[in-house]
Amino acid sequence: MPSPEYSLPDVLERLHHNQLALEAALMELTLLVERQGHTETGDNVRGALNAIGENTGHIHQGLARLKAQGRD
Repeated sequence: MPSPEYSLPDVLERLHHNQLALEAALMELTLLVERQGHTETGDNVRGALNAIGENTGHIHQGLARLKAQGRD
């Protein structure tokens, strides 16, 4: 039996946590760039961050389903 910490739901959850951490780091860099007057660059990054944010809920729900299936 595979170790639970290497199960598909666990690996996907860790990837999701990495995604959230990268999102936070990009936002910090975006704020810095915008303070330096590069508003167009900031807008472009915010567009990408918006896509990440929109997908977060879907990813979270998918992980919950995978975990629930694993308990059945």
